[in-house]
Amino acid sequence: MFNQRKSRSIAAILALSGTVTISGLHKFYLGQPLWGVLYVLLSWTPIPKVASAIEGVWFLAQDEEAFDRHFNLGKSAIKNSQFASNQVSTVAQGLRELESLRQDGLISEYEFEQKRRQLLEHIS
Repeated sequence: MFNQRKSRSIAAILALSGTVTISGLHKFYLGQPLWGVLYVLLSWTPIPKVASAIEGVWFLAQDEEAFDRHFNLGKSAIKNSQFASNQVSTVAQGLRELESLRQDGLISEYEFEQKRRQLLEHIS
């Protein structure tokens, strides 16, 4: 769960539910277990409930990009998929051009294979 992309909506729901149930669940979800334990240990006081309410509202007030910057290492799901798509398209275009050069006899089979491998290494 720590490597998966965190959802702003789920974090907000868990934080706001902490005002009536166990506070700190959102901290565990967001990969902050020490804060989660602290919230649970202080559950006999109103501090974690107030903090959970404030954080829940804060999560809802943020846009997706700000939330991603804070809790998803700046990785937006939309931007990542667009980047990967653009990267694959660029490599595919490069491979087509490389094949054309090979067919025209402008590069050798060995040069073609070397460049093809280099291009394919760019796809992560």
